[in-house]
Amino acid sequence: MSHADPRTDDAPDIPEHLERTNELLQRVLAEVSKTPSTHAIFVDAGYVYAAAGLLVTGTEDRRSFDLDAEGLIEAFIDKARTIFADSRLLRVYWYDGARRRIHTVEQQSIAELPDVKVRLGNLNANNQQKGVDSLIRTDLESLARHRAISDAALVGGDEDLVSAVEAAQGYGARVHLWGIEAGEGRNQAEPLLWEVDSQRTFDLDFCRPYVTRRSVTMYEDDGPAPAREDVRFVGAQIAAGWLSTRGRDALADLLPGHPYLPGSVDQDLLVEAERLLAHSLRGHAHLRRALRDGFWQHLQAQY
Repeated sequence: MSHADPRTDDAPDIPEHLERTNELLQRVLAEVSKTPSTHAIFVDAGYVYAAAGLLVTGTEDRRSFDLDAEGLIEAFIDKARTIFADSRLLRVYWYDGARRRIHTVEQQSIAELPDVKVRLGNLNANNQQKGVDSLIRTDLESLARHRAISDAALVGGDEDLVSAVEAAQGYGARVHLWGIEAGEGRNQAEPLLWEVDSQRTFDLDFCRPYVTRRSVTMYEDDGPAPAREDVRFVGAQIAAGWLSTRGRDALADLLPGHPYLPGSVDQDLLVEAERLLAHSLRGHAHLRRALRDGFWQHLQAQY
Protein backbone atom coordinates (compact mmCIF):
# COMPACT_ATOMS: atom_id res chain seq x y z
CA MET A 1 0.00 0.00 0.00
CA SER A 2 1.52 3.29 -1.06
CA HIS A 3 1.49 6.44 1.07
CA ALA A 4 1.49 9.97 -0.24
CA ASP A 5 4.59 11.97 0.47
CA PRO A 6 3.60 14.50 3.23
CA ARG A 7 6.03 17.02 1.80
CA THR A 8 4.07 16.88 -1.47
CA ASP A 9 0.80 17.60 0.38
CA ASP A 10 2.31 20.58 2.25
CA ALA A 11 4.07 22.05 -0.76
CA PRO A 12 1.11 24.14 -1.95
CA ASP A 13 0.93 25.84 1.48
CA ILE A 14 4.47 27.28 1.34
CA PRO A 15 3.68 30.12 -1.08
CA GLU A 16 0.62 30.99 1.01
CA HIS A 17 2.75 31.13 4.18
CA LEU A 18 5.31 33.33 2.44
CA GLU A 19 2.61 35.64 1.14
CA ARG A 20 1.04 36.03 4.60
CA THR A 21 4.48 36.65 6.14
CA ASN A 22 5.26 39.31 3.56
CA GLU A 23 1.92 41.00 4.18
CA LEU A 24 2.58 41.01 7.92
CA LEU A 25 6.06 42.50 7.43
CA GLN A 26 4.65 45.17 5.15
CA ARG A 27 2.05 46.15 7.74
CA VAL A 28 4.71 46.33 10.46
CA LEU A 29 6.98 48.48 8.28
CA ALA A 30 4.06 50.73 7.41
CA GLU A 31 3.30 51.26 11.10
CA VAL A 32 6.95 51.92 11.89
CA SER A 33 7.13 54.51 9.11
CA LYS A 34 4.15 56.32 10.65
CA THR A 35 5.80 56.50 14.08
CA PRO A 36 7.83 59.72 14.28
CA SER A 37 11.31 59.63 15.73
CA THR A 38 11.76 61.50 19.00
CA HIS A 39 14.60 63.56 20.41
CA ALA A 40 15.40 65.14 23.77
CA ILE A 41 17.87 67.83 24.84
CA PHE A 42 19.99 67.31 27.96
CA VAL A 43 21.59 70.50 29.30
CA ASP A 44 24.30 70.58 31.97
CA ALA A 45 23.51 74.07 33.32
CA GLY A 46 26.83 74.30 35.16
CA TYR A 47 28.69 73.86 31.88
CA VAL A 48 26.44 76.36 30.08
CA TYR A 49 26.85 79.06 32.74
CA ALA A 50 30.63 78.63 32.90
CA ALA A 51 31.25 78.35 29.16
CA ALA A 52 28.78 81.02 27.99
CA GLY A 53 29.72 83.40 30.79
CA LEU A 54 33.42 83.09 30.00
CA LEU A 55 32.84 83.48 26.27
CA VAL A 56 30.60 86.55 26.49
CA THR A 57 31.70 88.35 29.67
CA GLY A 58 35.12 86.88 30.39
CA THR A 59 34.15 85.28 33.70
CA GLU A 60 32.61 82.00 34.88
CA ASP A 61 31.23 83.59 38.07
CA ARG A 62 27.43 83.38 37.92
CA ARG A 63 27.15 86.40 40.20
CA SER A 64 28.74 88.60 37.54
CA PHE A 65 26.21 88.06 34.77
CA ASP A 66 22.61 87.10 34.03
CA LEU A 67 21.68 84.21 31.77
CA ASP A 68 18.40 84.32 29.88
CA ALA A 69 17.72 80.62 30.37
CA GLU A 70 14.28 80.78 28.75
CA GLY A 71 15.66 82.38 25.61
CA LEU A 72 18.60 79.99 25.43
CA ILE A 73 16.39 76.93 25.88
CA GLU A 74 14.12 78.16 23.10
CA ALA A 75 17.19 78.63 20.89
CA PHE A 76 18.28 75.05 21.62
CA ILE A 77 14.78 73.79 20.76
CA ASP A 78 14.80 75.72 17.47
CA LYS A 79 18.23 74.36 16.58
CA ALA A 80 17.10 70.80 17.32
CA ARG A 81 13.98 71.35 15.22
CA THR A 82 16.25 72.20 12.28
CA ILE A 83 18.71 69.34 12.82
CA PHE A 84 16.12 66.65 13.59
CA ALA A 85 13.64 67.79 10.95
CA ASP A 86 11.51 64.62 10.97
CA SER A 87 11.54 64.21 14.73
CA ARG A 88 9.42 65.50 17.58
CA LEU A 89 10.73 66.94 20.84
CA LEU A 90 10.11 64.87 23.97
CA ARG A 91 11.36 67.56 26.36
CA VAL A 92 14.39 69.55 27.52
CA TYR A 93 16.15 68.33 30.66
CA TRP A 94 17.91 71.11 32.60
CA TYR A 95 20.44 69.81 35.15
CA ASP A 96 21.68 72.18 37.83
CA GLY A 97 22.82 72.20 41.45
CA ALA A 98 21.11 73.65 44.53
CA ARG A 99 21.61 73.57 48.27
CA ARG A 100 19.78 70.55 49.63
CA ARG A 101 18.26 70.19 46.15
CA ILE A 102 15.83 73.04 46.91
CA HIS A 103 14.92 75.06 43.81
CA THR A 104 16.10 78.65 43.70
CA VAL A 105 13.72 81.29 42.38
CA GLU A 106 15.50 81.17 39.03
CA GLN A 107 15.29 77.38 38.85
CA GLN A 108 11.60 77.51 39.69
CA SER A 109 10.96 79.85 36.76
CA ILE A 110 12.86 77.49 34.44
CA ALA A 111 10.89 74.50 35.73
CA GLU A 112 7.64 76.29 34.85
CA LEU A 113 8.61 76.56 31.18
CA PRO A 114 6.71 74.25 28.79
CA ASP A 115 8.52 71.07 27.73
CA VAL A 116 11.26 71.62 30.33
CA LYS A 117 12.11 69.43 33.32
CA VAL A 118 14.58 70.68 35.93
CA ARG A 119 16.67 68.02 37.65
CA LEU A 120 18.78 69.07 40.64
CA GLY A 121 21.99 67.76 42.11
CA ASN A 122 23.58 69.10 45.27
CA LEU A 123 25.89 72.08 45.73
CA ASN A 124 28.80 71.58 48.11
CA ALA A 125 30.42 74.26 50.28
CA ASN A 126 32.51 75.41 47.30
CA ASN A 127 29.42 75.82 45.07
CA GLN A 128 30.43 72.76 43.03
CA GLN A 129 27.74 70.54 41.53
CA LYS A 130 27.51 66.99 42.85
CA GLY A 131 25.38 64.22 41.39
CA VAL A 132 24.44 65.96 38.14
CA ASP A 133 26.36 63.53 35.89
CA SER A 134 24.62 60.53 37.47
CA LEU A 135 21.22 62.18 36.86
CA ILE A 136 22.07 62.69 33.20
CA ARG A 137 23.18 59.08 32.85
CA THR A 138 20.02 57.77 34.52
CA ASP A 139 17.72 59.78 32.25
CA LEU A 140 19.66 59.11 29.06
CA GLU A 141 19.87 55.37 29.70
CA SER A 142 16.25 55.02 30.79
CA LEU A 143 14.83 56.90 27.80
CA ALA A 144 17.02 54.99 25.35
CA ARG A 145 16.18 51.62 26.94
CA HIS A 146 12.45 52.26 26.65
CA ARG A 147 12.85 53.53 23.05
CA ALA A 148 11.43 56.88 24.15
CA ILE A 149 14.08 58.74 22.13
CA SER A 150 16.01 58.04 18.98
CA ASP A 151 18.36 61.04 19.29
CA ALA A 152 19.80 62.89 22.26
CA ALA A 153 21.40 66.34 22.10
CA LEU A 154 23.78 66.60 25.05
CA VAL A 155 25.00 70.07 26.06
CA GLY A 156 27.98 69.51 28.34
CA GLY A 157 31.66 68.79 28.47
CA ASP A 158 32.53 66.64 31.48
CA GLU A 159 34.42 63.39 30.90
CA ASP A 160 32.12 61.71 33.44
CA LEU A 161 29.36 61.93 30.80
CA VAL A 162 31.11 59.30 28.68
CA SER A 163 29.36 56.48 30.53
CA ALA A 164 26.00 58.16 29.92
CA VAL A 165 26.72 58.34 26.20
CA GLU A 166 27.80 54.70 26.05
CA ALA A 167 24.72 53.56 27.96
CA ALA A 168 22.33 55.36 25.60
CA GLN A 169 24.16 54.16 22.50
CA GLY A 170 23.99 50.61 23.81
CA TYR A 171 20.20 50.77 23.42
CA GLY A 172 20.36 52.18 19.92
CA ALA A 173 20.03 55.92 20.54
CA ARG A 174 22.31 58.37 18.77
CA VAL A 175 23.97 60.99 20.98
CA HIS A 176 24.96 64.39 19.58
CA LEU A 177 27.31 66.55 21.64
CA TRP A 178 26.63 70.28 21.66
CA GLY A 179 29.15 72.69 23.10
CA ILE A 180 29.93 76.36 23.52
CA GLU A 181 32.96 77.89 21.83
CA ALA A 182 36.02 78.17 24.05
CA GLY A 183 38.19 81.25 23.79
CA GLU A 184 41.34 79.13 24.10
CA GLY A 185 41.75 75.37 23.95
CA ARG A 186 38.72 73.18 24.66
CA ASN A 187 36.02 73.13 27.30
CA GLN A 188 34.88 69.57 26.50
CA ALA A 189 36.78 66.41 27.38
CA GLU A 190 38.38 64.59 24.47
CA PRO A 191 37.08 61.13 25.52
CA LEU A 192 33.56 62.58 25.36
CA LEU A 193 34.20 63.98 21.88
CA TRP A 194 35.43 60.56 20.74
CA GLU A 195 32.34 58.68 21.90
CA VAL A 196 29.46 60.78 20.53
CA ASP A 197 27.86 60.37 17.12
CA SER A 198 28.20 64.03 16.09
CA GLN A 199 29.46 67.35 17.44
CA ARG A 200 28.27 70.93 17.16
CA THR A 201 29.67 74.14 18.69
CA PHE A 202 27.77 77.38 19.33
CA ASP A 203 29.79 80.53 18.81
CA LEU A 204 29.85 83.99 20.38
CA ASP A 205 27.13 85.37 18.11
CA PHE A 206 24.79 82.57 19.15
CA CYS A 207 25.42 83.02 22.91
CA ARG A 208 25.68 86.83 23.17
CA PRO A 209 21.91 87.60 23.20
CA TYR A 210 21.39 85.39 26.26
CA VAL A 211 24.23 86.56 28.52
CA THR A 212 24.28 90.03 30.11
CA ARG A 213 26.96 91.36 32.42
CA ARG A 214 25.56 92.78 35.65
CA SER A 215 26.30 96.42 36.29
CA VAL A 216 28.15 96.57 39.59
CA THR A 217 29.17 99.91 41.03
CA MET A 218 32.58 99.66 42.68
CA TYR A 219 33.15 101.83 45.73
CA GLU A 220 36.50 103.00 46.99
CA ASP A 221 37.88 101.79 50.32
CA ASP A 222 39.61 105.08 51.17
CA GLY A 223 37.31 105.87 54.09
CA PRO A 224 36.83 103.81 57.26
CA ALA A 225 34.86 100.58 56.92
CA PRO A 226 31.30 100.72 58.26
CA ALA A 227 30.59 99.25 61.68
CA ARG A 228 29.35 95.67 61.84
CA GLU A 229 26.02 96.71 63.42
CA ASP A 230 25.47 99.29 60.68
CA VAL A 231 25.94 96.60 58.08
CA ARG A 232 23.52 94.27 59.93
CA PHE A 233 20.93 97.05 59.98
CA VAL A 234 21.34 97.59 56.22
CA GLY A 235 20.89 93.85 55.70
CA ALA A 236 17.61 93.97 57.61
CA GLN A 237 16.55 97.07 55.69
CA ILE A 238 17.14 95.34 52.35
CA ALA A 239 15.29 92.26 53.60
CA ALA A 240 12.24 94.38 54.37
CA GLY A 241 12.24 95.74 50.82
CA TRP A 242 12.83 92.26 49.38
CA LEU A 243 9.89 90.87 51.35
CA SER A 244 7.51 93.64 50.32
CA THR A 245 8.43 93.09 46.66
CA ARG A 246 8.58 89.29 46.53
CA GLY A 247 5.90 88.36 49.08
CA ARG A 248 5.57 85.60 51.68
CA ASP A 249 5.51 82.79 49.11
CA ALA A 250 9.02 83.68 48.01
CA LEU A 251 10.03 83.88 51.68
CA ALA A 252 8.73 80.36 52.30
CA ASP A 253 10.81 79.12 49.38
CA LEU A 254 13.92 80.90 50.66
CA LEU A 255 13.84 79.83 54.33
CA PRO A 256 14.69 76.11 53.88
CA GLY A 257 18.05 77.10 52.39
CA HIS A 258 19.19 78.95 55.55
CA PRO A 259 21.97 79.97 56.15
CA TYR A 260 22.70 79.99 52.42
CA LEU A 261 21.26 82.43 49.91
CA PRO A 262 20.78 81.66 46.21
CA GLY A 263 23.57 83.24 44.18
CA SER A 264 21.31 85.78 42.50
CA VAL A 265 19.78 86.93 45.83
CA ASP A 266 23.19 87.10 47.50
CA GLN A 267 24.62 89.19 44.67
CA ASP A 268 21.67 91.59 44.68
CA LEU A 269 22.00 91.93 48.45
CA LEU A 270 25.68 92.80 48.19
CA VAL A 271 25.20 95.35 45.39
CA GLU A 272 22.34 97.11 47.18
CA ALA A 273 24.22 97.17 50.50
CA GLU A 274 27.27 98.74 48.87
CA ARG A 275 25.02 101.37 47.30
CA LEU A 276 23.43 102.26 50.64
CA LEU A 277 26.72 102.22 52.55
CA ALA A 278 28.69 103.87 49.72
CA HIS A 279 31.48 101.48 50.58
CA SER A 280 32.80 98.27 49.06
CA LEU A 281 32.32 95.09 51.09
CA ARG A 282 34.31 92.93 48.67
CA GLY A 283 37.40 92.77 50.86
CA HIS A 284 35.53 92.42 54.17
CA ALA A 285 34.31 88.86 54.66
CA HIS A 286 33.18 89.55 58.25
CA LEU A 287 31.02 92.46 57.08
CA ARG A 288 29.46 90.38 54.33
CA ARG A 289 28.56 87.78 56.97
CA ALA A 290 27.04 90.53 59.10
CA LEU A 291 25.06 91.70 56.08
CA ARG A 292 23.61 88.21 55.51
CA ASP A 293 22.92 87.81 59.24
CA GLY A 294 20.88 91.02 59.24
CA PHE A 295 19.02 89.93 56.12
CA TRP A 296 18.15 86.50 57.56
CA GLN A 297 17.28 87.86 61.02
CA HIS A 298 14.64 90.17 59.60
CA LEU A 299 13.13 87.50 57.33
CA GLN A 300 12.95 84.89 60.09
CA ALA A 301 11.28 87.38 62.40
CA GLN A 302 8.51 87.86 59.84
CA TYR A 303 7.72 84.16 59.30
